[in-house]
Amino acid sequence: MTGNLLPSANDPTDSGQSIGSSTNKWNTVYASVFSGTATEALYADLAENYLGDGTYEPGTVLVFGGDAEVTVTNSKGDRRVAGVVTTNPAYLMNSMLEGEHVTAVALQGRVPCRVLGKVSKGDLLVSSAVPGYAIVDNDAKVGTVIGKALENKEDDGKGVIEVVVGRV
Repeated sequence: MTGNLLPSANDPTDSGQSIGSSTNKWNTVYASVFSGTATEALYADLAENYLGDGTYEPGTVLVFGGDAEVTVTNSKGDRRVAGVVTTNPAYLMNSMLEGEHVTAVALQGRVPCRVLGKVSKGDLLVSSAVPGYAIVDNDAKVGTVIGKALENKEDDGKGVIEVVVGRV
């Protein structure tokens, strides 16, 4: 590859060059600042790191409180709901947070979520009294909703389903 990969500081036009291709991708690119247009993301949620009281499995419902910033939920319809522990966020805010139990909490988007009981697509989910789980409450109060179910769960036990966090 020859030529300047970046336009000069005085030239606002595109340089016309690419790094990699659809068949020859770069593995990881590190930079101090990215200025451009992101056109797609592999993962599906916006998350932020918080300090947790412990280490939590993906899909665990957390609330603000405890000894650190977030802790596992243990009451139905808790207004302190923070979100759900994510798996692989598309965008992670506060990524440089340091501490013993740094926990990525999904604030918007789709993530797996631990649920208790029967769930239908579109049901509103709130925190449950079972630690770390959500439960259906289609008449939920403002500030208690975790999100909406994206799939059905037919049994009364514990399980994990895909949810859209932050949707009311």
